[in-house]
Amino acid sequence: MAHYLPLHDWNVSPTEAVALQQQLRSQIRIEPLAEPPKTIAGCDISFNKFEETVYAGIVVLRLDTLETIEEAGVVSTAPFPYIPGLLSFREIPSLLQAWAKLSIEPDVVMFDGHGIAHPRRIGIASHAGLFLNRPTFGCGKSVLVGKFEEPAPERGSWSPMMHYREVIGAALRTKNKVNPVFVSPGHLIDLETAISLTLQCDGGRNGTGYRLPEPTRRAHNLVNALRKGERASTV
Repeated sequence: MAHYLPLHDWNVSPTEAVALQQQLRSQIRIEPLAEPPKTIAGCDISFNKFEETVYAGIVVLRLDTLETIEEAGVVSTAPFPYIPGLLSFREIPSLLQAWAKLSIEPDVVMFDGHGIAHPRRIGIASHAGLFLNRPTFGCGKSVLVGKFEEPAPERGSWSPMMHYREVIGAALRTKNKVNPVFVSPGHLIDLETAISLTLQCDGGRNGTGYRLPEPTRRAHNLVNALRKGERASTV
């Protein structure tokens, strides 16, 4: 069973949630990895429109082969309303339930979302990283905050995302001439490593894979299968 730190209760008001973000952000550490990771997990969440049921999934991969070695899925109820900037309070509790079902504690964790590329510098990857006490980063499909110059069209090209003159992430091209993804460090990792790992997780390893890296792409497939009833939540 994978462990996490019970940092705070999730039964909070939106005002209390913002105060918690302001308090927790000082604990986030952006730094290089202590050692090369061997395993990486992808995390994702799915909802039906206008419903409070949460479908949460985590897929663990071997980094050298991108082989899936474990999956965990949970169906639960969101404890918090949909409020932009506070989505981690809606999504993390279910992901922690899925995390607790894992027998393997992955070395690094990728989220379909953002790390410090957030108005208060504590997106889901940063917030969850404090609970997991593991290196975490975000790989989002769209921008939450920040401005960037369009990176060159070749795979591997990237440009910094800026917010109030601070580099908060990167617009990264994962396939030639395809829209970039938006990578940001969450906790216990730096931007350069997060970019490198995202490119390492390309299914083709040479630009022939998908736009989305394999960990979050497979987690996305898992939660959609849960939502459609094609998969049951893991015990």
